[in-house]
Amino acid sequence: MTGTRRTVAALFLLPALVLLGALVVYPIGYSIIRSFYNASGDGFAGVDNYEALFTDDGIRTALKNNIIWVVFAPTVSTALGLIFAVLTERVSWGTAFKLVVFMPMAISMLAAGIIFRLVYDQDPDKGVANAVWVGVHDTFAQSSAFPKAHPGRESPLVARDGGFITKAPVHTGQVVALPLVGVAPDQMPDGAKKAAAAKPDPAGITGTTWQDFTRGKGVGRLGAPDPTELGYSGMKIEAVLDGKVVATTKAASDGTFTLPAKADGALLRLPAGNFKEPYNGVEWLGPSLVTPAIIGSYVWMWAGFAMVLIAAGLAGIPRELLEAARVDGANEWQVFRRVTVPLLAPVLAVVAVTLMINVLKVFDLVFIIAPGSSQDDANVLALELYRKGFAEDQPGIASAIAVFLLLLVIPVMAFNIRRLRREVRR
Repeated sequence: MTGTRRTVAALFLLPALVLLGALVVYPIGYSIIRSFYNASGDGFAGVDNYEALFTDDGIRTALKNNIIWVVFAPTVSTALGLIFAVLTERVSWGTAFKLVVFMPMAISMLAAGIIFRLVYDQDPDKGVANAVWVGVHDTFAQSSAFPKAHPGRESPLVARDGGFITKAPVHTGQVVALPLVGVAPDQMPDGAKKAAAAKPDPAGITGTTWQDFTRGKGVGRLGAPDPTELGYSGMKIEAVLDGKVVATTKAASDGTFTLPAKADGALLRLPAGNFKEPYNGVEWLGPSLVTPAIIGSYVWMWAGFAMVLIAAGLAGIPRELLEAARVDGANEWQVFRRVTVPLLAPVLAVVAVTLMINVLKVFDLVFIIAPGSSQDDANVLALELYRKGFAEDQPGIASAIAVFLLLLVIPVMAFNIRRLRREVRR
């Protein structure tokens, strides 16, 4: 090259070099220098800021969570991407499926965080995750309709073992009143009807259990069903004699029930199962599950990215190799495990390493999804950097965290570059 050409080349490169120096080299150099100074910036702190990385409880929690992120988020995203890529090759609507799976990539981290904050809401009426979980749970273990019910004034019932039991034994031919209060009218079972007074049965014991509210003198009768009161439909009643349950029944829609003659002399018990609190689902954003929950939202976003890259690699695999394996007697699982996956190994490595670099910088999802009460438990290094630098005004420690993150990323980047160069040589 002549000197003129070198000058022209340098002039063309100059704008890029200036931007690179101003936006990359200078911030890195300044952060490294700043990490050795105290919070005010006028005193040399030595390696004290780096010691804080391993002694500060918040930073140690963030480091532990970052390890969890690096191990699980890229692994799960890559595995799902591989499964989706392989399966979509076998269906005619694979392109449409790929579009749907990849679509979350078009959503910003901020929007995804807001979406999953609602998905993980504790209230089953708002949070989709708990709505599904509670629905499945209630299919196999139905919750009580009377969690707040309890005896009112002058009641024949007393509390025992989480439920209620009559003070005196009952006898054949007797009509028993089991009034309760405490259930709001809109919380009564859908099948509940107006409470009715039971008729005596010489061959058994009858009674009524109902919502006995008395609004005032002359309006309602205490201890007797009124026209505006509803029966406790489905309430379970047990007859307990000498500590053993001798008979069981459930109240009809009007609250009436009948027990056989063998319940003579027994105490009537409303067991605790009638009054257990309704199942409210899983605390997804509680201290124990907040990190896996946020990783789930990350996988939802990035599995599509992994799928597209792996599908591109899959398209480049010679079909002759797959057919040869099938001709040699290999089943589909063996073809996938012993042929497809080894041939895709370079692509899988690039995807996994790229996602590792990405999760080391994760900030948005943790900041938005984790509530204030669980944010310390979901903390990651990028979020701790923000908190130390802006919320707690400790730029020295924040700079040390930034340098530490850079040191974590460099080996992964070097591995990626070496692999890409090796692929180019091939």
